[in-house]
Amino acid sequence: MERDEEGTFVRLKSHRTELFEPEIKKRHGRVFKLMGDGLLAEFASVVDAVECAVTVQQEMAKRNAGVMQDERIVLRIGVHLGDVIVEGKGSPRRRGQHRQPPSKPRRAGWHSHIGYRL
Repeated sequence: MERDEEGTFVRLKSHRTELFEPEIKKRHGRVFKLMGDGLLAEFASVVDAVECAVTVQQEMAKRNAGVMQDERIVLRIGVHLGDVIVEGKGSPRRRGQHRQPPSKPRRAGWHSHIGYRL
């Protein structure tokens, strides 16, 4: 990125509009914050979030296949299960606070939600 910061950002933006955002939307998610070369998205389902992450990583591997090593864009994707505090008009609030509490305790975290679906 240091060698061609502007070109890298243009390519990253292209990946975002052609791949990331459509996959997020396809999986019933939405981007709620853009930060330079990063973004935050929320999903109602952890299964949708993980499926989106896996698909984006697989597609990026294909896109990077014909690109020189030092020009590849490699992503780090994290999935957080739980509420996220969002500041907006008025006071901060927690995303997900409108949802019903789970009927089962979250002992195993997101793995218990996904199981072997992927």
